[in-house]
Amino acid sequence: MVRRWFVPIGTLGLVFGSMVMAATTASAAPAVHPAVHPIVHSSHGFVPGGLMTRPAGGAHVASVGGRTTAESTNWSGYAVTGSNGHFTSVSASWTQPTATCTSRTDEYAAFWVGLDGYSSDSVEQTGSDSDCAGRTPDYYGWYEMYPADPVYYSNTVKPGDAMSASVTFSGTETYTLVLKDSTQGWTQTVTKNESGFDRSSAEVITEAPCCTNSGGILPLSDFGTINYTASTDNGSSMDSQSPVEIIMIDNSGKDKDSTSSMSSSGAFSNTWIRAS
Repeated sequence: MVRRWFVPIGTLGLVFGSMVMAATTASAAPAVHPAVHPIVHSSHGFVPGGLMTRPAGGAHVASVGGRTTAESTNWSGYAVTGSNGHFTSVSASWTQPTATCTSRTDEYAAFWVGLDGYSSDSVEQTGSDSDCAGRTPDYYGWYEMYPADPVYYSNTVKPGDAMSASVTFSGTETYTLVLKDSTQGWTQTVTKNESGFDRSSAEVITEAPCCTNSGGILPLSDFGTINYTASTDNGSSMDSQSPVEIIMIDNSGKDKDSTSSMSSSGAFSNTWIRAS
């Protein structure tokens, strides 16, 4: 997330110095929109969410025990795939994980549901983060119509909160993105009119976001274990649709977290292993 600094305008002259300072200090104070997350104290720029990134050298898709698995350097979780236009909805619930922040390094973990991104160049998604700004945990919700920039919510999110999210396509170009925190008692609903998206996949994902100013996947914050429930797309459990199990790995091929099997009701978990 890019840090935004608001600096008072300097004095315009000795005669009007004190008056100008008072006026410009007031006008330069940051106005936080109710639907925008306040500044996160991080020196890195990043965006939660985005396309699935494959390891160098290929997709690394395999069949293991009757399940299809794929490796990614930024995603873990599950995706179902189909032809263009096949998917109209995706939803899931989870318990907001605690970020354990023991390093001076900024680290990030995003949890979301979305359409597209597995094999297309857009993602329509909403979710929450458990980040570390150095040794300080930070929690918040957001939505993104990637490649457009994410929008951050100012609503309070705390570890242990009961979160749920959905993305629904209706009509010819209307997407409704809903993020709910039942524990804190708030719901954010956004309707976006967009056209040209493939809708060729639906996913429930834990992500190490991208990017620093120089590019690259950011360190994955220690979120412990996240438990997803009721992972559905097009109104049915993902488990009934031969989902792809996605395994997040680092550049050396080592697992960054683990992905459990998915139950018939669409429940599964991811467990943190390493930051990068």
